[in-house]
Amino acid sequence: MKKIRVMNELLANKIAAGEVVERPESVVKELVENAIDSGADSITAEILFNGSWNITVTDNGCGIDDDDVVLAFERHATSKIFSEDDLYTISTLGFRGEALPSIASVSKIDMVTKTADSELANRVLIEGGRLASVEKVSAGNGTRIAVKNLFYNTPARMKFLKSHSAEFLRILNLFQNLVLSKPHIHFVLVYNDREVLNAPSAEILRDRFSTIYSI
Repeated sequence: MKKIRVMNELLANKIAAGEVVERPESVVKELVENAIDSGADSITAEILFNGSWNITVTDNGCGIDDDDVVLAFERHATSKIFSEDDLYTISTLGFRGEALPSIASVSKIDMVTKTADSELANRVLIEGGRLASVEKVSAGNGTRIAVKNLFYNTPARMKFLKSHSAEFLRILNLFQNLVLSKPHIHFVLVYNDREVLNAPSAEILRDRFSTIYSI
């Protein structure tokens, strides 16, 4: 009797997501790195824990073109490399095309994105890796991705997380490192509706240190 079978794409994506999305910090890292790669000079991350993890990252970067808003959630779809030769000249933080589909497979996503030459933004809703809807809305340039109910469809993953305060400390540490490594970007971090970090762009790295150690 045949015992080996090919997994369906949704199941494979949920398993593969474990390589990219281990915890809330992983989601923040992937989304913020995408925002940096978009050319944004202002990035805000809003973290809410109310029994489940909800993460929203907003940037003023280049946005995603109309033709690409759905494709962005396909595995191995990326705007950052096009040929094998590009692997030797990578200048972006991400390039594999794994982040968005992996996050989408274990959460509910609400993305609004607009390019400078578009009159309206695109709003894309995805639930558990399945496209729910795409519609035109009014919004400013850039991208806002709201990740809701992280791991709602893979509850076993929640068992491996530490307390919500410990998980947030990992996110805070990530942001502190970003503040020091990307001084030209204005970073804002909000946790449970409280602004925890606000680091305007700075020309002198010393100013960044003072921002961090005044927290």
